[in-house]
Amino acid sequence: MARKSNKNEPEIRPIIVKKIIDEGHGGHHGGAWKVAYADFVTAMMAFFLLLWLLGATNEKERKGIADYFNPSLTPESAAGSDGGMGFLKGDSITAPQDMPTHSKLAPNGQKLVAKNPDVIAQAKEIIKQNDRQRFEKLREMLEEHMKKDPSLARLQQSVRLVETREGLRIDLVDQSDFAMFTLGTENMVPAAQKLIAEVARVIKDVPNMIIVRGHTDALPYASGQNVNNWTLSAARADATRRGLIAGGVDINRFDRIEGVADREPYVPENRMDPRNRRMSITLSWLNSDDARSHPVSPTSGHSDPTPEEHKAVVKINTPSDKKVSK
Repeated sequence: MARKSNKNEPEIRPIIVKKIIDEGHGGHHGGAWKVAYADFVTAMMAFFLLLWLLGATNEKERKGIADYFNPSLTPESAAGSDGGMGFLKGDSITAPQDMPTHSKLAPNGQKLVAKNPDVIAQAKEIIKQNDRQRFEKLREMLEEHMKKDPSLARLQQSVRLVETREGLRIDLVDQSDFAMFTLGTENMVPAAQKLIAEVARVIKDVPNMIIVRGHTDALPYASGQNVNNWTLSAARADATRRGLIAGGVDINRFDRIEGVADREPYVPENRMDPRNRRMSITLSWLNSDDARSHPVSPTSGHSDPTPEEHKAVVKINTPSDKKVSK
C-alpha cells in the first residue's frame, strides 16, 4: 500500500553538484614571464660583475686569477681521476692529454702534475705585494701610536722597520741611554714592556708568522759564571715572546725563537756598541719558502745587506761615548 504524503512534511529537494575545472590563465595573465625575467636579470648581473672585474684588475692580476683555476695545478689521484678507470671506462676533460702540462705517476700512486714556474713566480709576487701593503700599514700604525704616547715617543730612536728576505723585521735597539733589559738578565724594564705591548697591539691581527731573535753585544761575562751571551740572547728572545703573548698575540703564531749572541752585530766595526743589543721581531712573508731557502749566515755580520734596509720609522742616532753594559 502506497504511503500517503503528508502535507506537513518539507519538500525533498534534489542535491546538485557543480564541478568547476580551472584551466588556468593564458597569455599575459600567466607567471612564465617572471621566470624569464629573473633569468635575464641574473644574466645581466653576472655580465656587469664581469665588467667590473675586468676594470678593477690589470693584465697581470687577471692572468694570475685565470691560472688559479687552471686544473694543471691541482694534484690528482691516479685511479679514477681522469675517467679511464671509472665505471664507464671513458675519458674526461682532466685526462692527461687535455692538460696544459705533462704528468707522471709517483711510486705512491699519486699523479704528479708539473707546475708552471712562471705561474708560481707570479703567484708568489702577488702574495709578496699584499704583504708589503700590509707591512706599510703596520709601520704607519706603530709610528702614529708612538707619537701619541709621550712615554713611547722618546723611544722612537730605538725602533726601526726593515724589509728583509725573511719578511718585515721590527728591530728594538738599545741606545747609549736606554736598555731594554737590566744588566746581564732577561728582566725587561717597564719602558720596554710598554714598547713590546704596543708592538703586539699592532701585529696581533695580521696572519704572518713571527720569528723572535735576540742579540747581544760582545762584552764577555766574568769567568766562572754559568751564563754567556748565547744563553742570555735566547732568554731575552723568549722574554720578548712572552711579552707579545701578554699583549694579545696568538701563541701559535711563533715560528722560531732564537738567540744569536753577538754573531749578527748591527755595528760590525764595533761589536761593543750598545746598538748591537737588540730584539728582532720578524713578520714572515706568507710565502716563506724564500726566507727558508736563504738562511742567514752567522758569520755574515748584519743579518741582511744594507741596500735591502728601508722603511725605517726613525733613523738610529750615532751613539755617544757613554756606554751601557749588557
